[in-house]
Amino acid sequence: MYPKELTDPMKADLMSAGFEDITTADQVDALMKRQGTTLLVINSVCGCAAGSARPGVKVAVKMADTKPDHLATVFAGVDKEAVAQAREYTAPYPPSSPSIALFKDGDLIHFIERHHIEGRSAEMIANHLAQTFEELCA
Repeated sequence: MYPKELTDPMKADLMSAGFEDITTADQVDALMKRQGTTLLVINSVCGCAAGSARPGVKVAVKMADTKPDHLATVFAGVDKEAVAQAREYTAPYPPSSPSIALFKDGDLIHFIERHHIEGRSAEMIANHLAQTFEELCA
């Protein structure tokens, strides 16, 4: 488990952009029962989360004309119960953090794994997500 002093600012980074902080398995299940589209970010302490994933997600949500109905995040290595439950919903993809999942009515419709985040800029991720929102959240 990572120290709160390290992870709280990383959680706050997404929460400041309107993301709901999900910390339990029950909260994950309740999130997946919501109607509409849900963007779930599996947050991480790694450099690609800080340099690409979080900034890219925040820009995409800000700039996109069409956005998911719900925004949420769980934190790998911190919210273990919530992350484990979230990964049940992202199957058959293997565990990956950071990662970005888009659901519609609880069904996974788009998934960005860590290896699709590493080496890509925040701008590339933002543009990809904005296009994905336009296609899948309308």
